[in-house]
Amino acid sequence: MKKIEAIIRPNKLEDVKKALGEFGITGLTITQVIGCGLQKGHIGIYRGQEMSINLLPKIKVEVVIKAELLENVLEVIIEAAETGQIGDGKIFIFDVVDAVRIRTKERGRNAIS
Repeated sequence: MKKIEAIIRPNKLEDVKKALGEFGITGLTITQVIGCGLQKGHIGIYRGQEMSINLLPKIKVEVVIKAELLENVLEVIIEAAETGQIGDGKIFIFDVVDAVRIRTKERGRNAIS
């Protein structure tokens, strides 16, 4: 099993959710996050003072999938989230050792289906 964490632009969330749903991914976790990278942020005004705001709002989409679906799911996320501009985000991939569905006590691949 693999866990995908995709950090994306907030305005691309609905596109990514829709694309994953059409692919058959039914379980995901969404978190509002802030961060910085090459996008660098912007200059804002707070109480009349210019301030550098380098932490920008992003969305983290987390999904655990069967390992054999990894490349297809990555392609789905990239196509839905890409704008071609700096700040499109990053995708991180982790190995998942085990999973347990609390209600039924199913483990492993059966717990994420």
